[in-house]
Amino acid sequence: MISNFRIATFITCFCCLFQSSLAQTTLRVGAKHFNEGYILSEMVALLLEDAGYEVDRKFNLGGTAVCFEALKNGALDVYPEYTGTIWSEILKNKTPLDFDELSKNLQQRYALENSMPYGFNNTYALLVKPELANKLHLKTIHDLAQYSTLKGGISYEFLKREDGWENLTKVYKFKQKPVGLEHGLAYQAILNSKIDFTDAYSTDGEIAQHGLILLEDDLGFFPRYEAVSLYRASLPPKAKKALSKLTNILTEQEMQRLNAMALFQKQNHRDIARTFLIDHQLIANTEQVKFNYWADLLWHTFEHLKLTLLSLLLAIGFAVPFAVFLYHFNRFLKPALYFTGILQTIPSIALLALMIPLLGIGTTPAIIALFLYALLPILRNTLIGLYTVEPTLKKVATAIGLNAKQKLLRIELPLAMPMILTGIRTAAVTNVGTATLAAFIGSGGLGEYIVTGLALNDTSLILKGAIPSALLAILIELCFEGLERVLISAHLRQKIVK
Repeated sequence: MISNFRIATFITCFCCLFQSSLAQTTLRVGAKHFNEGYILSEMVALLLEDAGYEVDRKFNLGGTAVCFEALKNGALDVYPEYTGTIWSEILKNKTPLDFDELSKNLQQRYALENSMPYGFNNTYALLVKPELANKLHLKTIHDLAQYSTLKGGISYEFLKREDGWENLTKVYKFKQKPVGLEHGLAYQAILNSKIDFTDAYSTDGEIAQHGLILLEDDLGFFPRYEAVSLYRASLPPKAKKALSKLTNILTEQEMQRLNAMALFQKQNHRDIARTFLIDHQLIANTEQVKFNYWADLLWHTFEHLKLTLLSLLLAIGFAVPFAVFLYHFNRFLKPALYFTGILQTIPSIALLALMIPLLGIGTTPAIIALFLYALLPILRNTLIGLYTVEPTLKKVATAIGLNAKQKLLRIELPLAMPMILTGIRTAAVTNVGTATLAAFIGSGGLGEYIVTGLALNDTSLILKGAIPSALLAILIELCFEGLERVLISAHLRQKIVK
């Protein structure tokens, strides 16, 4: 067990050193997990590659908080952001800042800089179906607020933002209590009449495609959300110059068209961004590497297995010896079980987000988070296995002269092995599923397909991640069945079956 722990620790340290080395030779570009975020981030990445830089894409990151923390802590170098979000969510200002004040505050507080605007304003808005707008004569947000029985579905980030639902409610006196929904799924819900209104970005491709009605912000609650590149002040001057090519290059209508290409024509985000930049002569028209579906799927599966197995090895290497320690010194037993039990109650996304200030984004924080989740089943089952060894056998072992170490290795651990393997098996299968959420902090794996599919409301892309993940869980179950045959005596296996 100790050797497994050392191997896992070595591999994890190697991953950390590799990531650190990679960070020195590449620029890391982030993207929030929504359609427009992917397209704009691909534009940023392609411009940097055209300028001669290697780019490490960290896409599907879980919202403003994750992206900003990653940028602030050096895990990202640049990502697209919006001025309204910067002053309200990042700078925590109660009133809008003009562009120069915003840039000055970013530099002074966080040593961050922003580019000039891309040219379009992607403001927040509330929207309804045209049938409902005509029936109730809805033209403004104030009109909507008068109908307290209407059902709303609001994206999770918008619910709690300074410039989001809570303060919007105070201004417009809303009585409705909307439910939280993933942004991409909200469109499906409103089209199927499951909800009556939702929040939207004014450049969303779904708006024109489905003829949805954006309600006028008649009290002027929403600020301007001009898209910019947000980056570290240490970004090389050559890179900043490359990013300046996006200045005033996009309009709201153009951005809406690009978003629709991804949503309804199912075009790849990189292809959309690349075609746009070439058409505007912003990058050279070099030959594009052809996308290989199976190679991409295999790589994401490998990343997923790496997250699952490394975290599992670390958990085994720690939890089994620790359980043995607790078995002999049981005054620490209850606190240890309470603590590992508490870890299980922390939502996966919250735990992953908490890792960012300490470990940044990527593989390392994901492995540590999965390691923490795997501790309880392994620790608890190892203890149960040791405590349920027949007391008579322990007395016989003592009577024939076995010392404590010999009793543990020859009697107690072999007899506890069925329970130990059950705990490890549970942790492994659970980690396969939980690892999909690690995509929100840029760790890769099959979760990338699921997160992107949610953003695009693309069921086939969601299944592309979900089905291999389920197959991996089944494969792990089969592997453990084989492992049980090797490590557990036949009579003990029969006892388990009975």
